[in-house]
Amino acid sequence: MQYKEIKQGYFLARPNRFIAHVELDGQVEVCHVKNTGRCRELLTPRAVVYVECHHDPRRKTKYSLIAVRKGSMLINMDSQAPNKVVSEWLQAGGLVPEITLLKPECKHGASRFDFYVETQQQRMFIEVKGVTLEENGVAMFPDAPTERGIKHLDELAQAVRDGYAATVIFVIQMRGVTSFTPNRRTHAAFAEALQRAQQAGVQVLAYDCDVTPDSLCLGKQIPCCI
Repeated sequence: MQYKEIKQGYFLARPNRFIAHVELDGQVEVCHVKNTGRCRELLTPRAVVYVECHHDPRRKTKYSLIAVRKGSMLINMDSQAPNKVVSEWLQAGGLVPEITLLKPECKHGASRFDFYVETQQQRMFIEVKGVTLEENGVAMFPDAPTERGIKHLDELAQAVRDGYAATVIFVIQMRGVTSFTPNRRTHAAFAEALQRAQQAGVQVLAYDCDVTPDSLCLGKQIPCCI
């Protein structure tokens, strides 16, 4: 996926989950944060960030925070981006060939999954989770407790019992990690739910991404340590 008009700046502060103060061209600008996660290890004072400029007069903010540099890594922070890159990847036959139906935001049971896919051989629900947390080369999810995430995993397991295929894809919004693991320290219950889902037949996948200041593309598969 491609962004349109990107500018480099420096992170100053995050007064709440939805906005950040960023220095752009010597001026302090208010930017929309497209990620409600904590991201404390990313949004540090004077961190180099990249924002997308908008020209819609209906918007409350002119800029959206897209990416941040953490050491040698460039990390995409846009929580809407993982679904977009997975959609592009699915349409290109990245997971299963010859898709006959690709439907986003499809409800099953008590959950709404990111994608429903049909081929001549199977029917599948797919849930996508964006990952921005990295420690010592290991990508982890979540960075904050997520009861909603547990519900999605349990519903995917139920979908398998109902006769569907089911997959959860962790989109690691950076390049340079060596493995993925659930973040037991932050939310042990999510790690347990992921293990239950895998044992029930849910496919667990993780992919890194090729990241530039103005683009994001799904990269290679990363080992999962569940």
